[in-house]
Amino acid sequence: MKRRPLGIFLRGAGMGAADAVPGVSGGTIAFISGIYEELIETIKRFSPSAIGVWRRGGWRALSVHLNLAFLVPLLAGVGISLFSVAHLALWLMEAHPLLLDGFFFGLVAASALVVGQASRGWKLWYVLPLLVGLLLAQALPGMMPLVLLIGNEAVVVMVAGCIAISAMLLPGVSGSFLLLTMGLYGTIMGAIRSLDLGIIVLFGMGCVVGLALFSRLLSWLLRRHHTSTMQLLLGFIVGSLPVLWPWRELLRYQIGPEGQMIPLEHRYLLPADYAVLTGASAQVVGVVALMAFGALIVVLLNRHADRQPIDNKPGAEKE
Repeated sequence: MKRRPLGIFLRGAGMGAADAVPGVSGGTIAFISGIYEELIETIKRFSPSAIGVWRRGGWRALSVHLNLAFLVPLLAGVGISLFSVAHLALWLMEAHPLLLDGFFFGLVAASALVVGQASRGWKLWYVLPLLVGLLLAQALPGMMPLVLLIGNEAVVVMVAGCIAISAMLLPGVSGSFLLLTMGLYGTIMGAIRSLDLGIIVLFGMGCVVGLALFSRLLSWLLRRHHTSTMQLLLGFIVGSLPVLWPWRELLRYQIGPEGQMIPLEHRYLLPADYAVLTGASAQVVGVVALMAFGALIVVLLNRHADRQPIDNKPGAEKE
């Protein structure tokens, strides 16, 4: 099937937009748009073996091996969207948090149905990886402030990049939200907006390490234990939904090293209770409408998804 660079670029733009918002994962967009497994496999090929491919077949063979026809437009979409949405996302989080959460709640909830349908058969023991995914999605944010105990600022930024990019590869686990719980979301997004190359380079180095290690783990799991891995991913997605519930009350937080508030625990409310507690409108009509719109986008993306088995994609490696 002929690849359409514009379609791949738009998928990348969706991933970049999702990654800019705490609570949403670019991996979710990659999955529902049908490029998730190809993305994991493509990232995995950036290894010393690529040098051998280049020596044997030159630049053309290397391009096919690294699947650059897919990766270049995808990364262009991610980069352009991430830099442009960085401004919009911060404004929406402050000006219209309920509406933003409502949209992404609908998108992620519908994504759970897509991932559930991707499973090949069902066995009782698949409940185990599903529960593991649920528990990890709940536990990870509470563990993130421990990263700050490293002390060295440069190492903290690199470790944060490694963790955040690994989370971004997982549907349902938001790298941006983990950065928020580390107290580094404002630092990283501010560096992107102001083009602070020092922080961007350190963060990027951590991302490279995270991609190299985590993509290989995910590729192995998807090849050898596809359905159980899908259940694990489903658990991550379902476990991340409370983070996006629009009507919630912050119960517990801590102050980060730069004086920012790091949320640790919320209480989830009904719209009426939220309105009583805050004295502000729960914006039920707008939130529900955007939930439905987010779910509709998932349905449309999934309907037009181009899913091919990994082994049939250009340059795929046989095992």
